[in-house]
Amino acid sequence: MRLFLSALLMLVPAVVAAPAPAAAAAAVDLDALFVGAHPDDEAFSLSTLGQWNEDHRVRTGVVTVTRGEGGGNAVGPEEGPALGLLREAEERAAVARAGVREVFNLDDVDFYYTVSAPLTDQVWGGDTLEKVVRVVRQTRPEVLLTMDPAPTPGNHGNHQEAARLAVEAFYAAADPKAFPEQLTKEGLKPFAPARLLTGGGRGTSQPGPSCAATFQPANPAQNVYGVWSGRASGSGRTWAAIERDAQRVYASQGWAVFPDVPADPAQLGCDFFTQVDARVPFPEPGSPAAAAPTAILDGALTRPAGGLPLGTGLTLRTSAFDVREGTPFTVEVTASAREPLGRARAALRVPAGWTVAGSGDLGRLAAGRSATARFTVTPAAGASGRARIGAVLTTERGRGYTDRQVEAGPAVRGQQQLLPQVAQYERWTSDVGVPQLRGLVTPVLTLPSGGSRQVGVVVTNVGGAARSGTVRIGLPAGFTADRTEAGYPELAPGASATVPFTVTNTDTALKTSNEGGDYAYTVTVDGVVTGRPALELVPATTIPRAATAPAVDGDDGDYPGPALDVSRLWEGTACSSAADCSATAKLAWHEDTLYVAVRVKDDVLGTRLAAADCKRHWRTDSVEIALDPRGTSENTSTTFKAAVLPVTAEGPPCALRDADNHQGPATGVRIASKVAAGEYVVEAAVPLELLPGSVDPRHLGLNILVYDSDTQDKTGQTRIGWSTWGGVQGDPYRWGVASLDGYQAAERPAPDPVIPDTALSSLDSPQSLEQAVRVRLPLAGGPPAADAGAVVSAVRAGQAVRVTFRAAGPGRAHLFARDAQGTAGGKVVTVAAKGTVTASVPLTRALAGDATVVAGWEPSRGGTSASQAHLR
Repeated sequence: MRLFLSALLMLVPAVVAAPAPAAAAAAVDLDALFVGAHPDDEAFSLSTLGQWNEDHRVRTGVVTVTRGEGGGNAVGPEEGPALGLLREAEERAAVARAGVREVFNLDDVDFYYTVSAPLTDQVWGGDTLEKVVRVVRQTRPEVLLTMDPAPTPGNHGNHQEAARLAVEAFYAAADPKAFPEQLTKEGLKPFAPARLLTGGGRGTSQPGPSCAATFQPANPAQNVYGVWSGRASGSGRTWAAIERDAQRVYASQGWAVFPDVPADPAQLGCDFFTQVDARVPFPEPGSPAAAAPTAILDGALTRPAGGLPLGTGLTLRTSAFDVREGTPFTVEVTASAREPLGRARAALRVPAGWTVAGSGDLGRLAAGRSATARFTVTPAAGASGRARIGAVLTTERGRGYTDRQVEAGPAVRGQQQLLPQVAQYERWTSDVGVPQLRGLVTPVLTLPSGGSRQVGVVVTNVGGAARSGTVRIGLPAGFTADRTEAGYPELAPGASATVPFTVTNTDTALKTSNEGGDYAYTVTVDGVVTGRPALELVPATTIPRAATAPAVDGDDGDYPGPALDVSRLWEGTACSSAADCSATAKLAWHEDTLYVAVRVKDDVLGTRLAAADCKRHWRTDSVEIALDPRGTSENTSTTFKAAVLPVTAEGPPCALRDADNHQGPATGVRIASKVAAGEYVVEAAVPLELLPGSVDPRHLGLNILVYDSDTQDKTGQTRIGWSTWGGVQGDPYRWGVASLDGYQAAERPAPDPVIPDTALSSLDSPQSLEQAVRVRLPLAGGPPAADAGAVVSAVRAGQAVRVTFRAAGPGRAHLFARDAQGTAGGKVVTVAAKGTVTASVPLTRALAGDATVVAGWEPSRGGTSASQAHLR
């Protein structure tokens, strides 16, 4: 019998991905799915995912849109696809500590840090949503988790875009009209996740076991749930400690040095999640169930005591999001039964003073039946701000709750004009139908210290009749305007108009940047305050003209004019003293060149990178010079950014361009440095012709940023600078403003940005291939292979492996020899036509133990599949 089985194994592979449609072949049925942009984006939710897995056997998967090839590397020289392979391995090892096995990489390109979701969408292309929807339909998770979709200051644009894709997929996956070929050609079915939540919560809380119950949301109508990280796991350690161990696995990102979490559980807080939408009942706000670790699972995966049977649907919809005092609107509550519920009735919960009309009687809800109750709700006089409309469903089989937000306010509303990114986000919330996500970002406009700018107030009529009236702005001390009150024209219902004001900062002693540079003011329309935006003061300077060009020698003594203070902290650990990290900068221009000299106090130099490794400057000591030619860039793809490292392993300084219009070596920039005990000076001469476009000499965007590292492990600890806000390196809107008096700008066209576009393919990731074999799904969120192809056998042949591959048509086979230690050899083989081919895969080392060959198949007619065979 053993001889027969041995002979049989010689003829067939151990595992082959079936060529049937994905829905029929899929072996993975997830309970929850996290959608992020990079490996490590889920790392601060692993305490929660681990608890769910251990306590309730919740099976969670992770969608990672990119493999993070644009990030740094603190452990080796790998970059590009090689770094992507490393970061994928880190992610799989990290999430495994929380019981997560499935990681779905979508193969989109990771480029540089940006705060722009529009730029991210442009780079990723138009098929990413289709891939996310496909994974949702394939894995069918009841709970969908993601990141913050809003352009909150400092929020990575990739994170924003990943979250928006998840939100859109929540609705699109359930819609048979969305990507119908997934249904007609691939055998998938529409799927509606039960609950959708974003990570984090805007508000305050107390640490310890009561962190969920004591959370106070900034928006009282939001549903924010917390899962305490101080609970003990089966091993006896807190889940916060296990999560921290997992985070340290991301060594390439410098996370291996993360400190221990507090040993006292009472000092540990919650992982928070904010609900966006739900199709099932969920715990009522303020109830004990809403503060329980299962709050997010209830109604979708767990049934609380007294709750409705799993599979019960419950939704609430309002006829309008913007509502007005005394003006009725309609509320519909719909319940659907998978199991018989008996007599059912819905009752509304509304704010005090609001009135409700409607019976709420839903009759008897038999299995497979749904019913809708309709109510008329009228807001009370003086109603304003976000409000929660709740509904309680009472049946013979249990009780459930749901709710929806509305925003009460006057018929005509005014708000400060929005930044381009914020305006685009607000349009997105409208297009997708998630108005509950709008207004998460306080409207701000920057203003140079001592300068002026036009501020537009956008007035919108949300009422039912045409209106005209008056707008007034109430500015804080230190600011004036050309007028404080102006009329707005007659507006038809739904129409908008912009009323301009010119605002000037008259007190140059006011603080700028994140040291207190946000100055709130009020917008009043027809006597009602409708907005509380802010003006953000950024530093301003005049760059003097040098009679002669400064010598680029690492000395700032030949610069005219005052020094700029670039010692403000914007990220990381505060400097322990001026000697630890502080800096000043001097600038001058001569002819068509800008000269910059930065003197940095630094008592410990960071890692001396090799000159060939002059990139990812945030890993060690460096100075970044950021220039926005006209001070109007929406993102850094239309700016110039150069970083100077004061020393390298070989000695001399080096310079690079990063996250700008054209990354790579800082060609054309002359640099010098001088390093002495406790300080260094870097100097750069930047020809203004290198900037992407013509310079506006009255409004040049400028920033000087200093990165400080006191370790030798390629990690930075502190970031200081001139115009400082969280994430400011990727946000040119918040850079300072410089004028170049007397400079005559040459007309120069703005070149198209050059952005990294190379990502690792899942076909070249053995770990992705092995997962595809295990779960029997195609790769990278793509469709299944149009033509079947699989490895038939794999035989040891000295320093190589002889692989036989059978294909139903032409294509490319990606072959990898694997054992417990990882990959020992690989080769890509072109298959010219239908049939069987034999290829020799060279080995880089000897294979040990139970080795396999895993194969990715990429047929010419599209799609992918994976297969695997044990070596003999």
